[in-house]
Amino acid sequence: MKKVMMMIALLAIPFAMQAQSKFHDLELNQVSGPVKTIVSNVMGMEQTINFTKEGKMSQEGMSDAVYDAEGYMQSAKMSMRGQEVEIKYKWENGKVVAQTMNVMGNDMTIKRTYNDKGAAATESMDMGGQEMSMPYTDYKYDDHGNWISRKMSMMGQEMEQTRTIVYYE
Repeated sequence: MKKVMMMIALLAIPFAMQAQSKFHDLELNQVSGPVKTIVSNVMGMEQTINFTKEGKMSQEGMSDAVYDAEGYMQSAKMSMRGQEVEIKYKWENGKVVAQTMNVMGNDMTIKRTYNDKGAAATESMDMGGQEMSMPYTDYKYDDHGNWISRKMSMMGQEMEQTRTIVYYE
């Protein structure tokens, strides 16, 4: 009986690991499909995010990512300009609706609403009681339905954000 239980336990391990092999980091970055890399550019600042075929992301400065049982990232540490910041995510219906971080002793929360294509319509930041809203407009999409260009308005300044997306074949 003991051998049978050991066999069942050993057979269950691959299935338990398989259940955790799907990650939702693509949704975190507002993309879908077999995305391999996103190179994002805002005001000349470039950021590269890589994804495994299972959808798990990696980027320079990111560490200690914590996922729930369904593969949704709950928190991660980011190194920003020599400081380590922990970002916590709040998910609803498969989308991040808020992320919170402590920046130089101040809690900052970013809330996000989405358009009908699943891209951010607005982000509002609350930094220590001071709120700022950033609407996103003029989206351009690639053949996979992911946005590759958008405009955002922040403190009266309009900026364009572009991204180049490379897909797995």
